[in-house]
Amino acid sequence: MIKKILIADDEARMRRLVSDFLKKEGFQILEAADGREALQKFDEDPSISLLILDVMMPEYDGWAVCREVRKSSLVPIIMLTARGEEADELFGFELGVDEYISKPFSPQVLVARVQALLRRTRGSAVKSFDGLEIDEGARYVTVNGQRLSLSPKEFELLVYLAENPGRAISREQILSAVWDFPYYGDARTVDTHVKKLRLKLGDKAEFIQTVRGVGYRFEVDKP
Repeated sequence: MIKKILIADDEARMRRLVSDFLKKEGFQILEAADGREALQKFDEDPSISLLILDVMMPEYDGWAVCREVRKSSLVPIIMLTARGEEADELFGFELGVDEYISKPFSPQVLVARVQALLRRTRGSAVKSFDGLEIDEGARYVTVNGQRLSLSPKEFELLVYLAENPGRAISREQILSAVWDFPYYGDARTVDTHVKKLRLKLGDKAEFIQTVRGVGYRFEVDKP
């Protein structure tokens, strides 16, 4: 099945550049010139597999589009920006951005990021742990049959921990695996995401155990 990608950027030249490279790889492309058009096209077409959003757009900027999309969908999002400041990147990740690429960038690198993101989200494995179910293909989680509303990073964090049951994983390892790059900053961002995830997991929060001085461990079996 051909994957459909929505590119939203107010620069027609940039849209054409990205679109041409992605079409060569067999993707179907939709384009939007502003944030309002991007949201309209996304709402009209549930088959869109990935979004590429420019931060600075008229009507709604990339942050606003991301925020609205995340109210109902975990579709992968790549954010394009002319700024490369760490604070912007952290803000984007908190909103639910999956990848963050600063302009100017190599189109080949962007294509590689797109392919990597889609590979991570195309799996169909379903993991079940005593009332907790993780569907990686559909990208949703249920607890005792009730579907949870998780951010993309909360979902990926849970998947990563569940893929390593019984293993003590450091915060640095989690940042590298879930955020896809070594993080040379405050590793407490992991603690923040774990805290939010535990709140949403309810009585299954005990599956994520704190390993003092190290990080966390996913443990279902009770001693």
